[in-house]
Amino acid sequence: MDVSGLVCAVLLCTVMVQSKPTIKKDRVLYQDPEITRQAYDDDNKSFQYDHEAFLGKEEAKTFDQLTPEESKERLSKIVDRIDSDADGLISTAELKAWIKRVQKRYTYENVAKVWADYDLDKDNKITWEEYKQATYGYYLSNPEEFEEATDQFNFKKMLPRDERRFKRADLNRDLAADREEFTSFLHPEEFEHMKDIVVEETLEDIDKNGDGHVDADEYIADMFAHEDGGPEPDWIKTEREQFADFRDLNKDGKMDLDEIRHWIMPQDYDHAQAEARHLVYESDQDKDQLLTRQEILDNWNMFVGSQATNYGEDLTRNHDEL
Repeated sequence: MDVSGLVCAVLLCTVMVQSKPTIKKDRVLYQDPEITRQAYDDDNKSFQYDHEAFLGKEEAKTFDQLTPEESKERLSKIVDRIDSDADGLISTAELKAWIKRVQKRYTYENVAKVWADYDLDKDNKITWEEYKQATYGYYLSNPEEFEEATDQFNFKKMLPRDERRFKRADLNRDLAADREEFTSFLHPEEFEHMKDIVVEETLEDIDKNGDGHVDADEYIADMFAHEDGGPEPDWIKTEREQFADFRDLNKDGKMDLDEIRHWIMPQDYDHAQAEARHLVYESDQDKDQLLTRQEILDNWNMFVGSQATNYGEDLTRNHDEL
């Protein structure tokens, strides 16, 4: 990666941390899909949430460029892959397994894309020093180019935070991550042993006054940036009620680490199962709890339907199959 690439990579990382979620409750990792889907629908008037769950984020973007005919053709082929027992019917369990597979594939493909950028000595491991050099090397060698106070603060904040997360992912404590360890470093929300770090980082992001807790104003500020004199959306009032009724469990006016965990990672909740049930419920015309190919194709919009306004226009049609 060249110097400009390094700078862009770090700045992108910094911007992502500082930016506001674009939909309500964006930080919640394991919530009822109906809640998140409603947030998507409010903003996008689409089935985008379902598309990303069923296809994965990257593949959903590809399907957005297809004509309805192309989308249905590909969806029909996907149905064959979901139907693991080849009985011509798709059960909730088969849909759940597919959704989990899609999420896992997205995670590992994402790591594969960036692996070479960090494995500088090509020994199929990434040490902390390699990661630090690839990500922060230009900043560490040229601090005078980052004189703006905000940039300096962001880099100084992110470096120790990344090091803490890297060491948490490094299960054998050799300061060198294999692919599984590096995957847990980049995608900690997908790994049980990394969930504490996700909660800690969420607290740090939202806790602007540094008191180790998240009060109602900080909770709202993380979702909504006030404009001077601008009105609050109606959903802000609902969120304040949610904070008081369901986030602040011990009613002390703020959230601690345990309450943040309960918020973003509710216990005993299976996202893939809930999404699979939703897809079956919405598409099961004869209400037998099973989906035929035709029932899925009849509701193709929910599974893969394109949101493009000019279907397929000036686009390459020879996409790789999912």
